[in-house]
Amino acid sequence: MIAGIYIRVSTEDQAREGFSLPEQEKRLRAMCEYKGYKIYKVYKDAGISAKTGNHRPAFEELLQDIKDKKCNIIVVLKLDRLSRSVYDMEHIMKFLEENEAYLDCANDDINTTTANGKLVTRLLTSVSQNEIERTSERTKIGLAGAIQAGHIPHKCPLGYKRVDKILVPNIATKDVVIRIFNMYHSGLSYKKISNILNEEKVLNKTNWRDSTITAILQNEVYKGDFVHGKRTKKPTYYSNVVEPIISKELWEECQVQKKKNSRSYKRTLTYLFLQKLRCPRCGRILGGKATTKKNGTSYYYYYCNDCELTIKEKTIEDVVDTLMDEIVEYDSVVNQFFLPMIKQKIENPKEEIEKEIKKQNDKFKRIKDAYINNVFTLEEYDLERKNVENTIEELKFKLNETEICDELRFTPEDILIKRDIDFINSIKFPDQYKEFNKSWKDYTREDKAKLIMDYVEDITLLELKSGCIVEQINFRESIAKTRSELYEQGYLDRKDTILFDNTPGIIRFSEYLPKEKVSEHILRLRNFYEVGFYEATYNVENQVFYFNFEDNKTIIRVFPLEDYKKIDSKSTMKEYSLGVIYTYKDSETLLEDQEDVFKNIPSECDGIIHYGEAPTYVDVKPITKEEVMEEINYA
Repeated sequence: MIAGIYIRVSTEDQAREGFSLPEQEKRLRAMCEYKGYKIYKVYKDAGISAKTGNHRPAFEELLQDIKDKKCNIIVVLKLDRLSRSVYDMEHIMKFLEENEAYLDCANDDINTTTANGKLVTRLLTSVSQNEIERTSERTKIGLAGAIQAGHIPHKCPLGYKRVDKILVPNIATKDVVIRIFNMYHSGLSYKKISNILNEEKVLNKTNWRDSTITAILQNEVYKGDFVHGKRTKKPTYYSNVVEPIISKELWEECQVQKKKNSRSYKRTLTYLFLQKLRCPRCGRILGGKATTKKNGTSYYYYYCNDCELTIKEKTIEDVVDTLMDEIVEYDSVVNQFFLPMIKQKIENPKEEIEKEIKKQNDKFKRIKDAYINNVFTLEEYDLERKNVENTIEELKFKLNETEICDELRFTPEDILIKRDIDFINSIKFPDQYKEFNKSWKDYTREDKAKLIMDYVEDITLLELKSGCIVEQINFRESIAKTRSELYEQGYLDRKDTILFDNTPGIIRFSEYLPKEKVSEHILRLRNFYEVGFYEATYNVENQVFYFNFEDNKTIIRVFPLEDYKKIDSKSTMKEYSLGVIYTYKDSETLLEDQEDVFKNIPSECDGIIHYGEAPTYVDVKPITKEEVMEEINYA
């Protein structure tokens, strides 16, 4: 009997007494001497488990030597050194039988030369497999509970830190992550983003790579979720397990953006709707091309090579002009001013920033002490010092922003007042209004393209006999959701087309706001302008408004005085009561400096408006845009 001694130890086994490789070899050599086995070779697999699929070089060498008749018996300490899988053990036993070889275990009564011995081997393997499967189940249950509690079993990603083993946003680095997502969302490639970060030495690093940016953009943790076993056949998805750094909508849109961003394609011309248009026949994204005349004027087109289909950019822009003017107004009021300030206040609590500054100051002291004690070289000390100083400087800047937010206390009510003040300004001082507020036509091509990239998901085209037309504009969910929420809460308006005594016009309509909110709003407007209020009636059946309409008045906004969406969801009521806020056309601002109406907003007021003005009724009926155009063309 020529023995091949097989010894194996996994990472977990190394800490368990009696399973070290020298101990196994010592005991098995003594056993071979006792039984009279001649030892051919000792085969060692260190740090490798016996799981199915694991590559065990020494064990495979042993099997090959048995095939080559160099040895004919496997000597192991325990059966689980070979395998804990019933399937694998069956394979091993069949191999031994085919090659007239045997198995002998020091700690288990194993003798594969008899039928009973083979039965015992199978039973012990089944028990061993059951043990490992139960352990695996308990581990998975414990791991799932830990993950759901925020204990993520991975390296802490950029933008997070661990507090009591739980992953929480790190105020010192989370803005870098937000910036990366925003840059990618706006159309920049992985390469461009990494170049920008390297040029600016963000986080004092110059080794930002494409792969780093890719890993950040694909990591579900940043939207609050976690995927365990992502590279396995059956990954487990956990939702809302950590505090998110970015919204789920922005994360999802960046995954879609991967298909649109091009790393290597460089453009010398700016196309407004590039990556936003699909061919109405085959569904492929349209390419862009341009022709430039001798006078320098460029004409832009979008085309599908396969279907030989072309559409002029001007055809699309003519359709979106009016809509984009509203988006420009919304963007300037909400996204560029109020929401970032509100978001800054929510996401950067003052206490957290002050705590992080103290932590960085303590770190600076430790670095200084380490240098004094010759732990650091001067070069290492300067590098670490600069890194900490930059972090402290950024945190102090955020602290200053937060303190400004605390003083300003911007609210959705401020969005409402700013939009109404802007509307009145556009009526009273149209020339100055244009100086302070850009419209869509005032934007450069680059600004227009950026606004479309930020707001528009895609544009659906419809093919007619006369050519392609715009069928629908689909906005990004992250933008549309915020705007929709503000509108539903009564803080944003929409423009409705109506007829005033057969004269086409526009009114600004907003949803229900409680009476006390409306009262405060009117009082705030009266700090800047003479404004009034009266009640109106809306006939539900005939779809006609009854307003106290006078030529010397300009309607600022119209809104329901009750929450009819709740109290009359099935539209059974005959009439609705509406509120109308107006200003006098010939009145000026109440402020001494006229420019202040463009630079400031009125402060909050307390008080109640008492209504008592009797309306004189004039029919005003909502109409479609097409009907308005007919009226205008007729006139």
